[in-house]
Amino acid sequence: MINFQYVRASDVADAVRQVAADPGARFIAGGTNLIDLMKEHVEHPTKLIDISRLPLKTVDETAQGGLRIGALVPNSDLAYHPLIAQRYPMLASAILAGASAQLRNMASTGGNLLQRTRCYYFYDTATPCNKREPGTGCSAITGLNRMHAILGTSEACIATHPSDMCVALAALDATVHVAGPAGERAIAFVDFHRLPEKAPHRETNLQRNEIVTAVELPARGFAANYTYLKIRDRLSYAFALVSVAAGLELEGGLIKEARLALGGVAHKPWRDPSAEAALRGQAATPATFSRAGDLLLREAKGFEHNTFKIDLARRTIVRALTQAAAGTPQSQSEKKIR
Repeated sequence: MINFQYVRASDVADAVRQVAADPGARFIAGGTNLIDLMKEHVEHPTKLIDISRLPLKTVDETAQGGLRIGALVPNSDLAYHPLIAQRYPMLASAILAGASAQLRNMASTGGNLLQRTRCYYFYDTATPCNKREPGTGCSAITGLNRMHAILGTSEACIATHPSDMCVALAALDATVHVAGPAGERAIAFVDFHRLPEKAPHRETNLQRNEIVTAVELPARGFAANYTYLKIRDRLSYAFALVSVAAGLELEGGLIKEARLALGGVAHKPWRDPSAEAALRGQAATPATFSRAGDLLLREAKGFEHNTFKIDLARRTIVRALTQAAAGTPQSQSEKKIR
């Protein structure tokens, strides 16, 4: 049994004060990831600071034409919010591709950003894991690694980030707003999550005594030509083998702007500006899409059981860009790939 204190934060400043005062404290909102980790004895917080009643549950328009999403907006509310569905359907689609309806009802926007990997060895406390216990080794490298990373890996970790929502946020070029003892700051989404390198236990650039308060979306939402395509072992409630968030702006048959992010392949949502640059000014054809895929995957490295992911990712990128160019996004209710 894990003994811990439970307190409720009265406001953001109180939440920051409380987490700064106790190195073993953790925030809890929906608890869809943290409670599981506590049950599996992976996490052992000394104090749970309940932030679920903080006023961070609205979706507001910004002066720049984008949206500011409160960190406590439930995933289900966000997916069906009329402004998200109308202006950022890629994000709505990614959310609906992940988890079950019951989990989406509880999971929060901020919590989704901070969820930890679903690597088997991370959850198995009987095996070495550098993410769980730094310096003990990575069991996945020589173990069962079919679901593991092919990009951005290190000798210390080959785990993947499990979120679908975060892949769309990366493609949309979102910004994460946080608050801490030193005040508020903004982190570009591409800089929020970290690659494993030699410290895989450090998953984000959020400081321990900071709290996520909001996620901001820019005005450009790629609402006409987009898709979120998720390839998994079964077309319901399964983590991605490979997923692609793709957004295009077309003009006269040519690609004016492009966004492309991958999920299920790295320690963070994977985005490479050079692949997007290669699409700009080009015709929206399979050959163009294939070249972009080659660029995006040029550093991919497979392990014993997951080498198939490299070719799978290449084909998924081409399929996703084809869907986006045609304006026929992948349906998350139909249980088949278009």
